[in-house]
Amino acid sequence: MIEKLKEIIRHRQLILILVSRELKARYRGTMLGFFWSLFNPLLLMIVYTVVFGFIVSRGKVAGFASPKFYALFLFNGLLPWTWFSSSLMESSNVLMVHGALIKKIKFPIEVLPIMVVATNMVHFVLALPVLILFFLIFGKPLTLWVLFLPISLLVQFIFTMGLCFLISALTVHFRDIKDILGNLLTLWFFTTPIIYTYDSVPRVLKTVLNFNPMTHLIESYHFSFFYGSLPHWKRLSVTVLVGLLFFYLGYLIFDKLRDTFVEEV
Repeated sequence: MIEKLKEIIRHRQLILILVSRELKARYRGTMLGFFWSLFNPLLLMIVYTVVFGFIVSRGKVAGFASPKFYALFLFNGLLPWTWFSSSLMESSNVLMVHGALIKKIKFPIEVLPIMVVATNMVHFVLALPVLILFFLIFGKPLTLWVLFLPISLLVQFIFTMGLCFLISALTVHFRDIKDILGNLLTLWFFTTPIIYTYDSVPRVLKTVLNFNPMTHLIESYHFSFFYGSLPHWKRLSVTVLVGLLFFYLGYLIFDKLRDTFVEEV
């Protein structure tokens, strides 16, 4: 496994080229270009602000001092979730999309799922200034715990990467996974504290949430940004181990099925 990781690192220049090409292709022909990476989350945050800051401003959102703060909380959790869910959905099709590339030349196939996760991570990072801007606009102070962000990024990257290796490899043989995955992600979304707080969940259901690695990842972003305190390091440490396990198993299965990709795509 260590040798395989070294091989991936040796292909880092190719990964950067593919990520750059993917980003350019996504915005080719558009007037705003890369500014869409800022405009989309900005528009989404404006919608949340209008809905929760004005339409329901006369009511109360449980657990929040202001409906506008709930909009911040919601956006804070949706950004990393979008990175995660988009990566999984795109990885389910990435080997088929680049089938010609896989067949024609000797190509390090494992860089394709990595490209998907890295590209969506770039979109996530580009959306962070919008989140920070609205924290400043709404007068909710940021603390030094935002410096914990790279840790959360690394843990999420490893966990997401393992799942993407697994999904991209299996979808080549079981095409139904693409259709099933969307429904599973919807269920996964509602079992992750994004539209509600972890503390608002009854004790019995917290057990279910605790078995969800994304619970602790999303919570780490909430603590770093919204709550301004140290994330629960014990839970996040377990998530690191789970992420490494998924990365190992995902890449192991990907590597075992590697020779079958050319025939199936």
